[in-house]
Formats: sequence, structure tokens, C-alpha cells
Amino acid sequence: MGIAKAVTIVNVGYRSTNYWVVSAGSSRLLVDIGWPGTLGTMKANLRKMGIPLHEIRYAFATHYHIDHAGLAEELKREGVPLLVLEVQVAAIPVMKTWTKPGDGYVDITEEGNVVISSEQSRQLLGQMGIAGEILHTPGHTDHCVSLFLEDGSVFTGDLPSEAYASDNPVAVASWKFLREKGATRVYPGHGPVRPLE
Repeated sequence: MGIAKAVTIVNVGYRSTNYWVVSAGSSRLLVDIGWPGTLGTMKANLRKMGIPLHEIRYAFATHYHIDHAGLAEELKREGVPLLVLEVQVAAIPVMKTWTKPGDGYVDITEEGNVVISSEQSRQLLGQMGIAGEILHTPGHTDHCVSLFLEDGSVFTGDLPSEAYASDNPVAVASWKFLREKGATRVYPGHGPVRPLE
């Protein structure tokens, strides 16, 4: 297991969606993956922020909607493996049903996917020097997951914020779970970073 290093977080997002690069030195994880057909934009944003594409060890989607995972197969073809939690596997082929021919979506194949359980995520992240784990946090979809870091940072994708989750008991339970884990700062899929009240 690697030794946890100081982690940096950079937003390389576009088109109103945040894509977070979580780095321990030059070992990097891309959290949420980009719109289909936008590989050029993703590469340009990575370059602008000084992040070499070849240093991204894994790309990881909080959930399989096209604004969060639409670029997955294109990034795999660039040498970035797709990290998938077991709870997400069945959602991958369903995403295609939400795309249009003009989207430029490339089907996600099973080849090159690294499928792990939530329990295995702590070890995999630790090998990258990142102290944290990937947790199942349903509420936006049944297959939503969040990246939780030991420093209290949590990357939640589209989990409805607590202010809008009162009529969604599944989302409320996910927020309670994240609080109990020690989450203090939210890095959402859309909008600014905010403290967890």
C-alpha cells in the first residue's frame, strides 16, 4: 500500500459540469469524465492546468449519465483505464439509450475497465497515495457513488444537495452516511465547492 501524500484538487470542467483531477504527486484520478465527443476540450483543459494525460491513472464516473461519463471509452483509447464500482456495471449500457447520433458517443466496452467493490477502493486509492474510498451514495440514481477523502473532501456528482433532498429519503440517507464518514467539504458535479453544513 502506498503512503498517503498531500492531495491537490483541480477542476478541468466545461459546459457547466465539473471534472475533478485528484492528484497525489503525479498519480492522478479523474473524477467524472466529460461529455461525449469532447476529447479535444478535455485534453485542452488538462494542458491548460498543467496535467499530463498520461499521469491520469484512472478515470472514474460518479454515475453513468452522458455529462459525467460520456467520454469514458475515448479516454480508454488514450490509455486511461475506466475505474468502475460493481454497483455501476449494469448502468453502463443503459447510458447509451440517452444519447443521440449527433452526440458523438462511443460505446463503453468491458475491455480496459477495472471493476472493484467499494471495500477494494481504499486499497486501490492507497496505492496511488490517496487516502480515501469510493462509497455507494444513491439518491440521484441507484448507481451513484462518491469519492470520499480522509481530509473531509467528498466528490458527489449529482447527489441532490441537502437543501433539495428533503423529499428524497434515499438522498437524505446518503448525506447522513457521508457526514458520519467525516465529510466536511463538497465537490459537486455542478456548481461551486461548498462546506457541508
